Amino acid sequence: MSAQRNAGPWLLLAAACGLFAAAAHAPGLWAWLLGLLLPGEHVLLYPRAPLPVLLGEHLRLVGLSSSLAAAVGIPLGIAVTRRRGREFLPVVDDLAAVGQTLPPVAVLALAVPVLGFGARPAVLALFLYSVLPILRNTVAGLEAVAPDLVETASALGMTPWQTLRQVELPLALPLIASGLRTSVVINIGTATVGAAIGAGGLGAPIIAGLVQHNPAFVLEGALPAAALALLADACLGLAEKTLQRG
Repeated sequence: MSAQRNAGPWLLLAAACGLFAAAAHAPGLWAWLLGLLLPGEHVLLYPRAPLPVLLGEHLRLVGLSSSLAAAVGIPLGIAVTRRRGREFLPVVDDLAAVGQTLPPVAVLALAVPVLGFGARPAVLALFLYSVLPILRNTVAGLEAVAPDLVETASALGMTPWQTLRQVELPLALPLIASGLRTSVVINIGTATVGAAIGAGGLGAPIIAGLVQHNPAFVLEGALPAAALALLADACLGLAEKTLQRG
C-alpha cells in the first residue's frame, strides 16, 4: 500500500508530462486555443519554427546551463566546506552572488562580442544566474551535518573522503536537490531572454510577438514556458521529498 501511495504522484506527473508533450505536437490545438483567447488575431502561430522545435531548443539551453551549474556549484560547495578551503568561502559566495545580480541581458551583451550569437552566450548567462542556489544549498546542507556524526565516522576509521561520501553527502542531499530545483526553475523562465541573440527556444515567439504587436505569438511562447516550469518544479519537488524520506 505504501509503495502504491508513493508511486501515485509520479504516475500523475508522468501523465501530465505526456499530455504536455502531446499538446506541444498538436498545432491545431494551439491554433484553436489562441483563436479562442484572441479572436481578433489573424496570424496565431509563430511561422518560423514549430512548437516542438522551440521546446527542444529551450530544453537544451536549460539542461546544459543547469548541468554546468551543478557540475561547478556542488564541487565548489564541497571544497569550501573542507578545512583547507573554508577560508575561500566568503570569496566564492560573493562571486556567485555577483553572478546572480548581473541581469542576464547585460551578460548577453558582454558575451556576444566574444562568443558570438547563438546558444553559447545564452548558456553562459544562464549558468552565472543559476549557480548561486546550488552552491549555497550545497554549503548549507554540508554545514548542517552534526559535527558529532563526522567525529564518529572518523573514530570508526573512515577517511575524510569516505566520511564525505558515506555520511555528509547523503545527509546534505535533500538541500542540494532543493538548490538544483530552484536553479532549474529559474533557468526555464530566464532562458526566454536568449532568443534575443539567436539562441532560439520559447523566447523566439515572445520576442517576435512583442516586435510585431501580436499577443498570440507571445502566448505561444509564454504558456509552454510556464507549463514547463510547473512540471519541472513538480518533478524535482517529488524527487526532493523522496530523498527526504530516504
